[in-house]
Amino acid sequence: MIYAIISLGGKQYRVSEGQRLLVDRVRLDDGATFTPDVLLVGGKDGPQVAPQGITVTARVVGQEKGPKIRIGKYRQRTGYRRHTGFRASLTRIEIESIGAETRTRTKKSETAATEEVA
Repeated sequence: MIYAIISLGGKQYRVSEGQRLLVDRVRLDDGATFTPDVLLVGGKDGPQVAPQGITVTARVVGQEKGPKIRIGKYRQRTGYRRHTGFRASLTRIEIESIGAETRTRTKKSETAATEEVA
């Protein structure tokens, strides 16, 4: 089983392929893919700290709201009462792949043609 530790929104998460998790709000549209920072990758060969060329691809499934938290202040015998609330904005993501970085290859004829034009 391959797993990775990623950093996203100032927090660290241990993830594996196909896993869905709730993270702090990511400002991307639903269905968009992105690559978070990879801190560690572990598997059969043992853990690798700060691996070069390894990426984690995540897809945004949807935007959600967390549970409502009620905060109350009270001081006895003074009539002082205050209530506030908080509801976190969260994003549900799905880890699509953990593996080597994929690079697009350009054909030699295309690169030579662009160099001649320039």
